[in-house]
Order: sequence, then structure tokens, then C-alpha cells
Amino acid sequence: MRDTEDTEDTKGPRGAEDAFEDLLAEGAAVPTDGWDFSWFEGRATEERPSWGYAVSLAGRLATATAALDVQTGGGEVLDFALGRAARTPALTAATEGWPPNTAKATALLRPRGVAVVAAPEDAPLPFADGTFDLVVSRHPVRPRWAEIARVLAPGGTYFAQHVGPGSVHELVDHFLGPLPDPARGPRHPDRERAEAEAAGLEIVELRAERLRVEFHDIAAVVHFLRKVIWMVPGFTVAAYEPRLRALHERIEAEGPFVAHSTRHLVDARRPLAVDTP
Repeated sequence: MRDTEDTEDTKGPRGAEDAFEDLLAEGAAVPTDGWDFSWFEGRATEERPSWGYAVSLAGRLATATAALDVQTGGGEVLDFALGRAARTPALTAATEGWPPNTAKATALLRPRGVAVVAAPEDAPLPFADGTFDLVVSRHPVRPRWAEIARVLAPGGTYFAQHVGPGSVHELVDHFLGPLPDPARGPRHPDRERAEAEAAGLEIVELRAERLRVEFHDIAAVVHFLRKVIWMVPGFTVAAYEPRLRALHERIEAEGPFVAHSTRHLVDARRPLAVDTP
């Protein structure tokens, strides 16, 4: 039988290990469908862009006749904006490529009269030329500018919030090591401006901001990397357990892990007098 001193020496480290394993299991168990980030409350925070995309979107929807939300996720942002809009478009549609999100968006948006169409993110948009006077998107994986321009009516608007270059790179670097200069990547606002203009669109406004992100425990990190799958491709708890442990110990010793997200607001227009290439 162990004496009191032996019991205390064994129990302390084992308790810390149990806490780490419990956090890993919790982060791995949270469903990842949709773009509802309410689970992170109290566990992670992200500063919001000054332009307030969802509220601004409500104003755009109130003046549109036909609107399309590309890569709607679970439909949460569109649902919020439609609920805030003074009036809604006569036609509103949304696309989504991931089946769990498609099902969630359909259930959420159908009562608002929105047609949700299953469409892979890399496939042509399943709509006729010039169908919409407003195309929107929040955090598309990659905007397909030629398709956006094609389905916009002359004079129509693309209004979107995009993820910028090197977003949350501090976290990605922890798992993958230092990455190439993000300024050379496909998400840079200047590159997206050039691609939009090459597709025949005019940039009315392009605003970028860098925003503070804090992760307060390792469960939040696990859930984030499972949900935003392009950050650390192929991420699993088992594959990255040593790096997760190191980050957990850092958070325990130093407090929240701080990173920075990048976002840019895109307001683009299809000219009235120029045909889409």
C-alpha cells in the first residue's frame, strides 16, 4: 500500500495528463458542420472587421431583385442578413459543396424561401448568365471570378468578405513550420483585384484588416483546425499530438495563444456596357 507522499506524487502529473487528454477529446468531438462558431465562446476570441459584413449584407439584400450566396456554409450568415433586411429579393439562392453543410443550410434557409443548390466549390455555378444583380460570399475557399462575372447581370454587384493572406499564420507555423511569404499567395487582396478585373469586374472598394485571435485552451485549437480544414491539411489529433501537447503546455504556462487573422472586404461591379469575357 502506497503512503500519502507516493499518492500525491503520482496523482499530480496524472491529473495534468487527464486534463490534456480530456481537452483533446472534447475538441475532437464537436460537430464541424456549418459556420456557427458559438461553441468557441469563452475558449477563443477573434476581433471582428470594422465594416460589419453581415449587417452590411442586410442592406445590400434590401435593394436586390435576385441574390446568390456562394459557398454559404450552413447558411447562418445569409439567414442573419435576410432576417435584418428591410425587404428581401424576389429570388434568393445559395450554393454549398459539402453535404453536411448543404443539409444544414437547406433546413435553415428553406423557410425564408431560399433555394439551396448542392454545387462543388470548383465547379461552374449552376445558373444562367446574368441571373443575379447581387452575388455575395463570406469566406469562400477561392473566388471563381469568371463564374461570378458570368452570373451577374450588367450593373450587378459582388459583395463579399474574404480570408486574406497568412491568416492565423502563427498557429499554422506552430504545426507546419514557417511557410512561404503569404504576399505571394492566391489570397492577397492585390492579386484578387487583378483576377477580378481580368474577369471583367470593376473594383468599387477593397478594404483589408489584420485582427487579433486568441486561443484559451487546446480544445479550441483542435476544433478550429478540424473546422477550417485548409489551415493544416490532413490535421488529426493523432498525427499532431506532440505539437498539440507542446502548445497546450505553452498555453498553460503563458496564457492564451495569440495569432492574427486577415480579412478583406470586396465590393465589385459588372459594368453595364462591357460584356463578361
